[in-house]
Formats: sequence, structure tokens, C-alpha cells
Amino acid sequence: MELTPYVEKLRAELAVAAETGGAEARALAERLTVPLESAIRLTLLEAISAAADEITRDLAPGSVEVRLRGLNPVFVVNTRQSPPEEHPVAPAAAPAWDETTGEKGATSRINLRLPDELKARIDEAAARERLSANSWLVRAAAAALDATAAPRPAARPSGTDLGQRYTGWAR
Repeated sequence: MELTPYVEKLRAELAVAAETGGAEARALAERLTVPLESAIRLTLLEAISAAADEITRDLAPGSVEVRLRGLNPVFVVNTRQSPPEEHPVAPAAAPAWDETTGEKGATSRINLRLPDELKARIDEAAARERLSANSWLVRAAAAALDATAAPRPAARPSGTDLGQRYTGWAR
């Protein structure tokens, strides 16, 4: 995507606005547009990246990435999740669930409200596994449900075995 036409359009709009202020304002606008070009490009890139993030949230498990080629952004669209061999996941974190094919049934959409701190932690965990937050949450929910369906250990032994038993998640 070529950003130069957008930067030029903004420069022209600033010149038109400066015309109303006279020759001094026009000269000032011309002097300001050159140093502001990099700030304008950066602001456009931020807007494009934010849009790609929003699209990725709706496209999950696919994604849209913005990459720079020289001074211009390039969009990379992944319509499905990366193959498992590229991004290995620990067996406990990868239950038998295929988000792309809906192997265990059709998909449904829900609204989920999370505290900001928890959302940030989920985003970090998903990024570490190179997944969207949606895919990571689907895997976590499936793993939690699979874990609750697993048989429970027998009642706690008495006597000398107390304190010798460990339960929980390990990474």
C-alpha cells in the first residue's frame, strides 16, 4: 500500500487551509509539511495496524498482519491457523479441538468481558504461542473441560503419604 498519495493529500489540504491566513501562513505551512511527513506516515501506519488488529479479531483463527517494505505497509492475510509443526504446543495445552474445521461442532459467538489485566495476560500468552487471543481462549476452555472430564484420583491417602502428593499444572 503506497502511503505517499495520502501524505500528499494531507499536505495539499494544509496548504489550502493556510491560504486563508495569507502569505506568511502559507510559507509556514510549507516549512512544516516536510518535517511532519515522517510523523504523518507513522500515524497512518498506527491507524492501519489498529485496523488490522480489529480485522484479525473478527477473522480468528485467521489473521491480518501489517509488514513494512521500505516505507510502505504490506498486508499479509492468513486465512487459517498455522500448521502445528511450525508452532509446537505442549500436549496439555492442545486438546483435540480444531477451530478451523469445527471438528467438534459448529462455532458460536459469545461476548466475554474480562478485566484489563487478565486480557493483557491472555494476549501475552497467545502471542507466545503465535495464536490469536480467540484461538488461545478456545484451546484453554477445551483443555479445562477435558481436564474436568478426566477421572479424579482416589481419596487422599492417610498416614505417611500426606504432603507427598502434588497436583496442578506444570509448564
